[in-house]
Amino acid sequence: MKQIEVAVIGAGLAGSIAAIALARGGRQVVLIAAAPAKTDRRTTALMDQSIRFLERLALWEKIAPSATSLDTMQIIDGTKRLLRAPTVAFRASEIGLESFGYNIPNAALTQVLNDAIKAEGNISTIEASATDIETKQDGVTITLDNGETVEASFVVGADGRRSIVRDSAGIKFRNWSYPQSAMVLNFAHSLPHQNISTEFHTESGPFTQVPLPGSRSSLVWVQKPTEAAARAELTLEELSRHVEERMQSMLGKVTVEDSVQVWPLSGMTAYRFGKGRAALIGEAAHVFPPIGAQGLNLSLRDVMGLVDILCGRASQPVAADAGDSFDRKRRTDIISRTASVDLLNRSLLSDFLPVQMLRAAGLHVLSAIPPLRSIVMREGIEPGGGFRLMPSALREKLRR
Repeated sequence: MKQIEVAVIGAGLAGSIAAIALARGGRQVVLIAAAPAKTDRRTTALMDQSIRFLERLALWEKIAPSATSLDTMQIIDGTKRLLRAPTVAFRASEIGLESFGYNIPNAALTQVLNDAIKAEGNISTIEASATDIETKQDGVTITLDNGETVEASFVVGADGRRSIVRDSAGIKFRNWSYPQSAMVLNFAHSLPHQNISTEFHTESGPFTQVPLPGSRSSLVWVQKPTEAAARAELTLEELSRHVEERMQSMLGKVTVEDSVQVWPLSGMTAYRFGKGRAALIGEAAHVFPPIGAQGLNLSLRDVMGLVDILCGRASQPVAADAGDSFDRKRRTDIISRTASVDLLNRSLLSDFLPVQMLRAAGLHVLSAIPPLRSIVMREGIEPGGGFRLMPSALREKLRR
């Protein structure tokens, strides 16, 4: 029998960062997860707010050598529809930042996190899966598939969309699917990317290139499932030609690297994000398409909220209603981000002319009005940051 303050179930990126943050906030933590099945070859774009959080955790210095800054993010209408939106470029310098954030290979990020967990005195790890979780008034009992039992004051579900923590807490969720799959790959190119990330909006979804170190980039290509499956069967040379054509040769000759992966797209949101002595973070709480670099950034805001609640008074026992406090704290951010990403993705798929008009008009307004573009940029990297500046931005526009 092991006794602990906080048990984190799941050692993906969100779970690992949560364990480190809670441990460094003064809580005794156990991280429970089975060994990973395979290496994650994807990359993650972390925005400025997330980078500053990693700096406070003393993690960023070791992550930085593997990261590439995102100085400009542009949207290009790559559809062949009658109504096409103008190209919109968002530059970090417009809001006084050197970069919006950084693109990081998940494998490199995972290695730094694993090293930090091993060196952290407040974290113990158990390589096992939770099979049963019983929540009581005074604590949580977790039964593992290796026969061990863990007693904790609080449990954090970072165990993905099939979360046993969510199910054990009796939290219902809503699931939906998209007629899309995401092809994920890395590629080399003959022209420099100049730290510019480009998101092409196409009829089947976004085609997003994000810079990597040197003359390399990562790509998330959202397609119809049949098209993604067919392209995954192409030779690397043939796929390279397809990627270069879709990119309009913006980065010159393209050479796709081995280990192309295809992931079906779906969405999920829990009806609650915390309850009693349990909280849900990451994909145990919310899942949506890879648009606008929102996924892990939203998860890290989950972790920040959890740290505020559990570590504000780390010398005191964890409150029996901490999960309810977490739910109230995170609800608005999660619901609004999930809805906005879902709406944008569906607008790309819609052939309904008024929907196309609204999307094109919205991008045209952002292109033409710098103060509004600044609001959107700040809101993208830190929720609430853009809207706090809205009154002054509107006054500036009226003066002009």
